Amino acid sequence: MILIMSDELVANLRVLGRRTRDFGAGEFLFRRNDLVRSLFLVEEGEVHLARFQVDGSLLVLQRAFAGQVVAEASVFSAIYHCDAIALTPGRIIEIERDRFRSELLTNEQLSDTWNHYLAREVQTTRMRAEVLSLKTVASRLDAWLSLHSGHMPDKTKASGKY
Repeated sequence: MILIMSDELVANLRVLGRRTRDFGAGEFLFRRNDLVRSLFLVEEGEVHLARFQVDGSLLVLQRAFAGQVVAEASVFSAIYHCDAIALTPGRIIEIERDRFRSELLTNEQLSDTWNHYLAREVQTTRMRAEVLSLKTVASRLDAWLSLHSGHMPDKTKASGKY
């Protein structure tokens, strides 16, 4: 199931945000090996966290929509380990990484809601790994549907091209 951050966490991140930035489809928010200076909260649009493989293929590691953070693990890294590519036009809020980390140490409410968000992200990632480990499409679909209360995902009109 795609879990959106709690309203409380989104509100905290918006308060900490230093600026908003619009982006176009195909635009990179950051590239692999860029220095991590900001945390990004998607306000509108869709952003993929992706890594280009040696053979040129693209591995999408995260699909971030409105109300989600892109590359949350980068908060504790010096450089980005992936590219963040806008799939659609949209807007993000940039939160200065050092300010966010300082707030985590002093703001118990923010720290608690951030930890809950990260725990849900780990659970979601493990669920995806479990579904992907199944051998047949039918088994994957059955597992996915059981984890999503029988609901199919919304269809998007995005082309999926970068």
